[in-house]
Amino acid sequence: MSKSFLDAVKARRSVYAIGKDAAISDAQIQEIVETAVLHSPTSFNSQSSRAVLLLGDKHDKLWDITTETLRKIVPTEQFEGTAQKLASFKAGHGTVLFYEDQNVVKSLQENFALYAENFPVWSNQSSGILQYVVWTAFSEAGLGASLQHYNPLIDDEVRETFDIPSEWKLIAQLPFGNVVTPPGDKEFQPIEERVKVRK
Repeated sequence: MSKSFLDAVKARRSVYAIGKDAAISDAQIQEIVETAVLHSPTSFNSQSSRAVLLLGDKHDKLWDITTETLRKIVPTEQFEGTAQKLASFKAGHGTVLFYEDQNVVKSLQENFALYAENFPVWSNQSSGILQYVVWTAFSEAGLGASLQHYNPLIDDEVRETFDIPSEWKLIAQLPFGNVVTPPGDKEFQPIEERVKVRK
């Protein structure tokens, strides 16, 4: 295992203060997402993970949709904080939407009935791996990002607005951009309480 990989793992953080100036080109951002989708592992090599890269006005539209959706359900006296948080995501350069193709999951359930109840779990695990690969690669490229979960509240309007296949299930959103304010120091629980070694 290379030291550079572990350095990348250590460097990846949730960055909430992001801007629209990206350290790399949109073509390079697309290449990172495509490479991650191609090479992130999936159970039974199902290749069930999907990604939608939103840039420019499409990125802004996503966070407008999210803001208006939450405006309808968050109490008025609490909405200002929510609006500020969503505006911080919109301030970024783009967003990656992570999906799992439910047709693939259902097909696996039918073809491998013995493991049927496990495939939705394994699908989510596959998506988590993809999210982490993209997030860490973005960090290495000088982009800040944070993982968000406004699904399923926004699913239907996002699907209609961006012409997403109906069988794709939204799992997470990753707004990203240049780092405006780096994250603070992170506290860690004692590793001895989290990892046990038996010889």
